[in-house]
Amino acid sequence: MAGGLIALLDDIATLAKATASSLDDIAVGAAKASSKAVGVVIDDTAITPQYVAGLDPSREIPIIKKIARASLINKLAIILPVALILTWLAPWLLPVILIIGGSYLCFEGGEKALAKLHLYPEHVDHKDSATSVTPEEIEMGIVSSATRTDLILSAEIMLISLAGVTTTSNLIKVGIMVGVAFFMTFFVYGIVAVLVKMDDLGLRLAEKKGGIASFGRGLVSVMPKVFTVIGIVGTIAMLWVGGHIVISSLNTLGFTVLHHIVEHGVSYVEHLGGAAAWTAETVQSGIFGMIWGIVLAYIWLGFSSVIKRVRHTK
Repeated sequence: MAGGLIALLDDIATLAKATASSLDDIAVGAAKASSKAVGVVIDDTAITPQYVAGLDPSREIPIIKKIARASLINKLAIILPVALILTWLAPWLLPVILIIGGSYLCFEGGEKALAKLHLYPEHVDHKDSATSVTPEEIEMGIVSSATRTDLILSAEIMLISLAGVTTTSNLIKVGIMVGVAFFMTFFVYGIVAVLVKMDDLGLRLAEKKGGIASFGRGLVSVMPKVFTVIGIVGTIAMLWVGGHIVISSLNTLGFTVLHHIVEHGVSYVEHLGGAAAWTAETVQSGIFGMIWGIVLAYIWLGFSSVIKRVRHTK
């Protein structure tokens, strides 16, 4: 009996060591995989605050929580299962999905840029809807819009991370990707939550005395400018990331012309260092994203006009 108990305890200890080793592999793998998608994470962080800018301060954090929850669902319930299944059954379909997603980002960015230049009808903002719309409907619209954009960026994050996973164990691979999903979601929306509450912090500090009050007033005055910059960065990020996704995915499918053009441009400056090469690649991706986004925006505008005319004739 004693021998059997000792053997059982020994088996438990061995299992515990194996589990600890697997968890360590998952943690290390998640960290490595996450680092490969850091560029998209920066873009996600820049884009998201636009959706809560100008809202009632008391609703900012609840809306961010809703978007974060939807983002986690996007990653775990939609993107990860689909990516794993397609990796097994139809790996050629993944770049097609990314092209569609990247094109949507280009469209969004192009539409915003054209509207700012008064070359396109102003995009109807959920926050500026008619007074008959309830606050709940406004929030639903904001969360829905943010979730659609997040779905594309999250897909890019998860697919880039999945490509960086080298383990042959499917269980550890799933564990790593779940870790990436949680880490990326909390990281991005944690930063967003801090950003959108900085003006509230400034108001509280302004009620103090001395230098702290001056700092608080300065914070309040500078945050609108920060959000203006964030809005510009977010639009540029949509064009850059969208263009990069489309070019890279087309290259994966064998349409290499755009990729070769970008590589040719990078070759002129790569002797200046990695930063110059990255900048050249980013600028070219952004230019392509802008051109493609403008084309898609005007196609959509024409299509919408035709649909409206058809409806009016009925």
